Amino acid sequence: MAQFEEVKVHGYEEFSKAVSERKGKDIFAYFSGNKDAQGMSWCPDCVKAEPVVRGELSHLPDGSVFIYCQVGERPYWKDPSNEFKKTLKLSGVPTLLRYGTPQKLVEEECLKADLVRMMFTED
Repeated sequence: MAQFEEVKVHGYEEFSKAVSERKGKDIFAYFSGNKDAQGMSWCPDCVKAEPVVRGELSHLPDGSVFIYCQVGERPYWKDPSNEFKKTLKLSGVPTLLRYGTPQKLVEEECLKADLVRMMFTED
């Protein structure tokens, strides 16, 4: 089993804090639309992608960090000036990225287990 830390955060502030507390670590971040009380996200691709991404977590590098971030409700996400779009340059959810690198998988790319695994295993 890979030894990695999983952190669950809501919103940009919690995300930034989680990242700054783990400086120097290999950080992978998965961004999803908020979930309701039933655990369903408003974003259908996020619902489909999560089991795929989770299925590949065993391939994460040892000592790395996996941040699961809910980006907010749909109206917030749709606002082009939200922090995720402005600061992190996210264009859609779900997005999986290797923090601090150009590597990212966006929307339906997150549904492809081989792409997810490649991101987790490439140096």
